Amino acid sequence: MDLITLDFETFYDKDFSLSKLTTEEYVRDSRFEVIGVGIKVNNGPTEWASGTHEELADYFADFDWASSMVLAHNTMFDGAILSWLYGIKPKVWADTLCMGRAIHGVEVSGSLKALAERYDIGEKGTEVLKAIGKRREDFSDDELDLYGDYCINDVDLTYKLFSLMARDFPKKELQIIDCTLRMFLLPQLDLDLNLLSSHLHNIKENKEKLLCAAGVSRKDLMSNNKFAELLIEQGVTPPTKISNTTGKETFAFAKTDEAFKSLGEHENENVQTLVAARLGNKSTLEETRTQRFIDISHRGLLPVPVRYYAAHTGRWGGDDKINLQNLPSRGPNGKMLKRSILALDGYRLVDCDSSQIEARVLAWLAGQTDLVDSFANKEDVYVKMAARIYNIPINRLEHVTKEQRFVGKTTILGAGYGMGAVKFQAQLESLGTQIDLDEARRIINIYRDANWKINHLWREAQNMLTMLYEKQSMRIGVPPLIRSIGKNSSVLLPNGLQMRYEDLDREQGERGIEYSYKTRRGRTRIYGGKVIENVCQAVARCIIGEQMLLIRKKYPPVLTVHDSVVVSVPEDDVEEAQSYVEQCMRYVPEWAEGLPLDCESGVAKAYGDCEA
Repeated sequence: MDLITLDFETFYDKDFSLSKLTTEEYVRDSRFEVIGVGIKVNNGPTEWASGTHEELADYFADFDWASSMVLAHNTMFDGAILSWLYGIKPKVWADTLCMGRAIHGVEVSGSLKALAERYDIGEKGTEVLKAIGKRREDFSDDELDLYGDYCINDVDLTYKLFSLMARDFPKKELQIIDCTLRMFLLPQLDLDLNLLSSHLHNIKENKEKLLCAAGVSRKDLMSNNKFAELLIEQGVTPPTKISNTTGKETFAFAKTDEAFKSLGEHENENVQTLVAARLGNKSTLEETRTQRFIDISHRGLLPVPVRYYAAHTGRWGGDDKINLQNLPSRGPNGKMLKRSILALDGYRLVDCDSSQIEARVLAWLAGQTDLVDSFANKEDVYVKMAARIYNIPINRLEHVTKEQRFVGKTTILGAGYGMGAVKFQAQLESLGTQIDLDEARRIINIYRDANWKINHLWREAQNMLTMLYEKQSMRIGVPPLIRSIGKNSSVLLPNGLQMRYEDLDREQGERGIEYSYKTRRGRTRIYGGKVIENVCQAVARCIIGEQMLLIRKKYPPVLTVHDSVVVSVPEDDVEEAQSYVEQCMRYVPEWAEGLPLDCESGVAKAYGDCEA
């Protein structure tokens, strides 16, 4: 298989660029123009080609794309041009930007310039800065030659990076990069324009009704007390913080407060409306995202922008300003955006979700065998937890109420990473269940007594932080799957990649020694329970990745959200496809022997209707 490394140079100006538009908007825009392209086949000399669209299409016809791997730095961009505008579909897609995030973490720059400096392979040029506002016809021959030299240098840097990074890069992760890029580069989903238009109209109408009915004025919105009352009326507990000025508790309503910013993405559109109005924004998140979907529908199918290795734990994330990882599922208008995402004619979507995968990984990694056995035997672990909490005999589980089971579920899913009583009480309250602090303490203690091996795993992870700080290594877990690497302040994951804690430091805190590591947002506190949360999420991601590769042997995934995989299958093949996807999502990797995995799936024309 040949390796074809390439880089496109395209027209841009101060109003038309990737800093102003999404990749999808930019490439599909009528103003888009290719100035030229640099191409390198294997380790041969890099060529620069410039010409009309037709001339470049003829040039591309000489390459054996179907038997080649195409490599770029930010393949979402270069691959979109190749696929959408020239109809070229290579055998494999590769991307040094994705690889850089996986190898060096998401807290450092993954730009071509930064990686070239890190690996000391040369310098990225600046000729592109002189090209602003210039169409291909505006370049003189000498200027076009200089631009070509700049592009050739970028291609050579990308090739050198890949040659260095690919040496120890896990082969399965290269396949996962390809699988992820295909969701964007080879779109297989449509959008329901009529539904989206109706939804946008309702959003705007409801927003006006809400503000009018609430009698909300600018003064009301800027008054902390009045704004807090408005949130409470919507069933939301106003976020608070400790004031740096007074040292007392106050409302966290500043635009920089994370808890307040998160309300802008609340599932209740009324809450989004109040937050947007408080910030002086004309549109809510739901409104802008719906409009973005409408705009995409006018340009073509929906390219699914899923960012490979977007999170510290290696999980996928949203991209291109339509974060499909957090589309609302509840609230006044529920799943309207999800319901607007459709399979193509003649196809159906199968959405398969891994059941309680983090809780299962946690119990298995800690050696909490009774909980592992409950999962393996398909018992309702939430009901069993509720029975412990409310002192219901194990042979009377049918007496557990729906409300009690909900508390048991929240306990299992929330208390596994060291959550304390205060936070647990607040979490239940945010979900509509009120308990006092003493009751929260009682429930947390019951969980910890029942799952003492999980407690022990937190302590092991705390000890591992000490070892990391002292540049030493150790293993934790039963089995000892997770190994710290002291020299890198990182944790080695089952897929061969490392989860990094950059610039790990410690200091004396109120409760003893406290650890923190460097992120782009500043220093972040880290402790044993949080390490285990990171590890469980990372291990779950490793498992989902392997399962996705099995699924795509028959049905290419079109979307992944958290612990689910969505595929588009022919209508006549739905039953067989659903069974196959579930079989793949129950696959246990060799390194995870004894881990009981399960899943549930649903089938529908619309993504939002794929209820399991």
